[in-house]
Amino acid sequence: METRNQSHRSETRELDEQINTKTSLRTFSAASAPDVLSHTDSGVDKAPSWPIDKMHKFSLYETASRYYVVGVDVSETRYRILKIDRTTETTELCLTDDTIVYTLKEMNQLLDTIDDGNRGTGGIKLRCSTWGILGFIKFTGPYYMLLITKKSTVAMIGGHYIYQVEGTDLIPLTPGRSKSDTRNTQEQRFLGILNNLDLTRARTATASGILLPLCDDFNAMFVWNDYLLQPIVKTLPNAYDWCRPIIHGYIDQAALSIYGRTAHITVIARRSRFFAGARFLKRGANDLGYVANDVETEQIVAESLTTSFHAPGPRLYCNPQYTSYVQHRGSIPLYWTQDSTGVTPKPPIELNLVDPFYGAAALHFNDLFRRYGAPVYVVNLVKAKESQPRESKLLEEYTNAIDYLNQFLPSNKRIIHKAWDMSRASKVRGGDVIGNLEIIAESVLATTGFFHNGDGLTSPLSAQNGVARTNCIDCLDRTNAAQFVIGKRALGHQLHALGILVDTFVPYDTDAVNLFTHMWHDHGDTIAVQYATLVT
Repeated sequence: METRNQSHRSETRELDEQINTKTSLRTFSAASAPDVLSHTDSGVDKAPSWPIDKMHKFSLYETASRYYVVGVDVSETRYRILKIDRTTETTELCLTDDTIVYTLKEMNQLLDTIDDGNRGTGGIKLRCSTWGILGFIKFTGPYYMLLITKKSTVAMIGGHYIYQVEGTDLIPLTPGRSKSDTRNTQEQRFLGILNNLDLTRARTATASGILLPLCDDFNAMFVWNDYLLQPIVKTLPNAYDWCRPIIHGYIDQAALSIYGRTAHITVIARRSRFFAGARFLKRGANDLGYVANDVETEQIVAESLTTSFHAPGPRLYCNPQYTSYVQHRGSIPLYWTQDSTGVTPKPPIELNLVDPFYGAAALHFNDLFRRYGAPVYVVNLVKAKESQPRESKLLEEYTNAIDYLNQFLPSNKRIIHKAWDMSRASKVRGGDVIGNLEIIAESVLATTGFFHNGDGLTSPLSAQNGVARTNCIDCLDRTNAAQFVIGKRALGHQLHALGILVDTFVPYDTDAVNLFTHMWHDHGDTIAVQYATLVT
């Protein structure tokens, strides 16, 4: 634990230097506070009717009774302060955001006044610099505040940065300057479990300050710190001005030069927080229709990296330089499990509950229709023939479920089911696995289409309707191979839509496909480690 604390202190010092280079807030090493803090009407702005700019970076100050989180926006001209009580040991979290916007001078005056009022208990001290609050958690004692202390830039989309969390710090909301030593054994055990959780692996966050309604900023299905955010969300109406929603998954971005034109390829995988868990512990679907290993993968191909999604002029969302294609993977939406307590490398598959109405599958596909539209193109890669039936049992039941559900869907919105034993095809002499996947991929693209931004006048506008839902048993190796081929096929269509390629087909023996292959290989490995703790 001491090594970890030293690492956090080192990272905090580095971050302090970075942040305090431009924002000259008082560190109170030798403060001379004014006797009276006065504000004029011109100096203090009440919160406007539109949303206040989200804070970009923060400094955490502490007194004996409170924490003060001072935030500054991207322009480094507008400051706000969040007050956190550290003396109340109740089940409620005591937070105060006065919604006042300060200048740098006024914020320093306010901090000097707080320092002057707390001289009897040590004044105010700078605890650390941070890039946002991940949330609050409570075990058997007081609340703890989880902060982002270090981040790195991993991508830029539409002029907005995507960051990866590199370091975190857990701050107890207890009175005094140091951590309490009176924690009981149960509290220490819970803290140990949390400290063993690596919050820096494949966790990404956005911090662009987009002024949009809360529901439009992100999809709560993919917010992995949603539980940690609930205490502050219930307390503050503008909680996300201070907090950072994070996703769990994968992101990579690379530049591709074709005929003198540069396109940027971004692959983003977003893992659902519902029915999440490790392989063998989470299989199939639950009663709400959420499936195990549910991952949404989006590939964005754009010719411009820094330009906004909005083109110049009165029209919105009309920049024609962006294309996108979305795929989905998830466990077979039936009630099935595998008992991993023995030493069998391939535990038998058990159908625990046979529902004649396929309620879980119905809820699952209804959710896919809501998220992506229709039709849903199911690419089912499980084995069809086995000497000892395992996967084939699920193939039969899954086929029956889709046939049953299609009875209640219009003909143009029915679930398309393509079952293909990829494992068997790869073992047949002369079997063309890639060729067959290419045929499936082209059929998928012809069915769902892809998104191409445009105003519909000077440039075409197209939208993706429906989604390819790919699965094998684990939704890892075979699934990733099939999704790569579908994504590679979509890449050709995207480059063609941008006017970079004349044809929609990209040959395999090209630098573009080599780059794309590496990105999807890393994508598959990351998803495999998260679900099965192994590399495919």
